Amino acid sequence: MAKTELEVRFTLPLDEVLLKHKVDAGHKVEEAFVLELLHQGDISAGRAARLLNISRWDLSELMYEAGISAFDDSLTAETLDAEVKSALKDFDEPNL
Repeated sequence: MAKTELEVRFTLPLDEVLLKHKVDAGHKVEEAFVLELLHQGDISAGRAARLLNISRWDLSELMYEAGISAFDDSLTAETLDAEVKSALKDFDEPNL
């Protein structure tokens, strides 16, 4: 996969008091962008954690705070039921 980068720049007039928050604001923008990519299904949770340089556990907390489900929301009840039945069947069958 080709590496693609996106750089977003903007200029705001800030006094010295607000400058100390610049790094934190930049981190929040990066976090929001990565979480949106994850929410849209463009990247995996593992990749999101690596991009944000955090653990998967910490990512799950961010996902919860952002209202992002850790599960595939496009999965229908019928598909989920079939997957559960298949998993239970595999679990119940003895290893040959």
